[in-house]
Amino acid sequence: MPIQTPSEQQDRPELRKAAEEFVDAGFGGLELRVHDEQGEWVGSAGVRELGSADEPPLDGQGRVGSVTKTFVSTVVLQLVAEGKLELDGPVAPHLARFELDPRITVRMLLNHTSGLFNYTGEYFPDGTVVPGLPATGKDWAENRLQGYAPEELVEFALSKPSRFEPGAEWSYANTNYTIAALLIEAVTGRSFTAELEARILKPLDLTGTLEPGDRTDIPDPHSHGYFRYSDGDESKLVDVTEQNPSLLFGAGSMLSTVRDLHVFMSALQSGQLLPAELLAEMRTPEPKSGPLNYGLGLFAQDTGSETIYHHNGSAPGGYGALVFSSADGTKTLTALITMGDADVDLLQIFPPALDRLVKAVF
Repeated sequence: MPIQTPSEQQDRPELRKAAEEFVDAGFGGLELRVHDEQGEWVGSAGVRELGSADEPPLDGQGRVGSVTKTFVSTVVLQLVAEGKLELDGPVAPHLARFELDPRITVRMLLNHTSGLFNYTGEYFPDGTVVPGLPATGKDWAENRLQGYAPEELVEFALSKPSRFEPGAEWSYANTNYTIAALLIEAVTGRSFTAELEARILKPLDLTGTLEPGDRTDIPDPHSHGYFRYSDGDESKLVDVTEQNPSLLFGAGSMLSTVRDLHVFMSALQSGQLLPAELLAEMRTPEPKSGPLNYGLGLFAQDTGSETIYHHNGSAPGGYGALVFSSADGTKTLTALITMGDADVDLLQIFPPALDRLVKAVF
């Protein structure tokens, strides 16, 4: 498997091997950036596009999926720090048009304990599925350019029964973060994009990061992402580089680069974006999340020698992202992932591939 790295940087065979193994597990391409005590290492493995021998660009943009949630949570917590929101205060007064349950707090949105229906579908431990908006399979592939207003997403979720009473259990739901992004708009009187740019993107010079709205393309340079789905008895593979991210506004819509993700995660963990007490809140796992250890837009993971903080993300098809950081922000792993043409089960190949990659750094 070819791997691309800048010629002037230190050779890190263990990172090259981890990147190659990640792609060999069944992914199309990987852009990887590592910052640690040995310095900075950037590399890519796999291909930029099927049918081409070109490697993924080292500075390419990609769809980061649910890593968006970490950005949204950071802005919400900044508003808490400014006294414009209360972490344990109700959301409903700020978004009266939705008639939300008055028991739902800002914290419940950020830690996924609101109980609100997940508008991309609910999946239960017994295998029961309650469908949501087209977000997977043939339905999504054939409707992937369809745009949604954020209010549509929330209203759809509210038209369905809640999964549980507010605060009673834990369940990951995109609805929570779409509402959180709308909450930012309601409190500030400005768009989520404007607040994101003013508070994070411009201060940190994240020039490759954006909230694209309903823009369906990805700015150059970028890799292509692919999606395999069943159509009757036929397995189809489509290029899903163009897709409408408004389906996941505030929950999984953003674009970024491995460089920008590193700068953001390092700044967040080193205390540049939040007061210490709110960074501690963000990192503290909600007990009901169990072994997932989900805080307020961050997962916590005990490696045996340290606690690291992270969030993974995936678009409905074709793309994914990883952000990992040490507690002080001095060691980070950021990656952009694309799917290729391999007919693989992501739920089977992703956990071991990710584990190998993380162990190569932390």
